[in-house]
Amino acid sequence: MYNLNTPIWQLTVGEFLELQEKSRIDIAKKEKSDSSIKKNLVYGIKGLAELLSCSPTTAQKIKNSGVIDKAISQFGRKLIIDADLVLKLISKES
Repeated sequence: MYNLNTPIWQLTVGEFLELQEKSRIDIAKKEKSDSSIKKNLVYGIKGLAELLSCSPTTAQKIKNSGVIDKAISQFGRKLIIDADLVLKLISKES
């Protein structure tokens, strides 16, 4: 383990490469764990319309109906929609 206060110019090439490899492995592990958590998201009415293969007007009507409220997060004018949950909620409704 290296002292975090050691200036980089005092490291040997081997130590520097070892630190880089350790960082690369840590980043790869983090990305792998993050990718398993990532949700399939769509944004806005256009994204919802593409997901459901319908017109934006129909997508707006579905959103306003309240059937998919659990899948929608809205921040100001921005809509973030969990696509997997939308499909699940719509299949339950049918």
